[in-house]
Amino acid sequence: MWQKSEVASLASELQLAQETGRMVEVPPSDRPGFDLNAAYEVEETLKRLREAAGHKAIGRKVGYANKAMWRILKLDTLVWGHMYDDTVHYAVNNSAALTISHPRSLKIEPEIVFGMKHPIATEGLDAAAVLAATDWLALGFEIIDCPFPGWKFQPSDFVASFGLHAALVVGEKTKVRPDQIPKLVDDLAGFKVRMLKSGAFVEEGSGRNSLKNPARCLAELGSAILRRFPSEPLSAEEIVSSGTLTAGHPTQQGDVWTVEVLGLSLPPPSLHLT
Repeated sequence: MWQKSEVASLASELQLAQETGRMVEVPPSDRPGFDLNAAYEVEETLKRLREAAGHKAIGRKVGYANKAMWRILKLDTLVWGHMYDDTVHYAVNNSAALTISHPRSLKIEPEIVFGMKHPIATEGLDAAAVLAATDWLALGFEIIDCPFPGWKFQPSDFVASFGLHAALVVGEKTKVRPDQIPKLVDDLAGFKVRMLKSGAFVEEGSGRNSLKNPARCLAELGSAILRRFPSEPLSAEEIVSSGTLTAGHPTQQGDVWTVEVLGLSLPPPSLHLT
């Protein structure tokens, strides 16, 4: 078990790396005794540090939404990190331009983003029940950046290092209407996206890549948070980025990304990295 002083020291190291673009040559998972419990202590410490500096935590991002990886990595659920009011951005007319400060090795991921209207205070909800607690959904782009050499890290490293989160760009929101939830459950499981870079096709992905259905992923996140932090459930007005629909693709300044959507009525956003 890590001591509070060790947690505080690592949090300071990872915060400095985030703010300056420095690399972290020795991942936390290579340090004696570091595990997921210690990682979430670091994550909570980073949240307090960011909030003390005037930045509000406004949501969570999901990691390891591909269940096939859980057994390999000895996970019993997905993991998460917080997102903040200075890292979440909204497209205007479904188009955005974004500059990332101090980039190291950026990748981009298309994701379904949910806006909550009610907390998830019960474990084991199904996709329909969790959508009933949702105010809106949108397509978004998450930009991730890894402070560890060669993009080599363990789930505990992911949690402790801001979930690799650099930014989230949220496209045009679509309200979740109660009468549409049954169809939406089916559509979220079956829809496809096509990622394009400067108009050239890069990869096709699917809602099934996010725990078979992004709404199921949202439900699993709610349950996982309750199991670890029962007094701090996923709350109303939080934003959730629910796991990538494709592989993460390297990106850099000057790239223009668009996404085509098949089988789901969501406006497709575009993003220019400047």
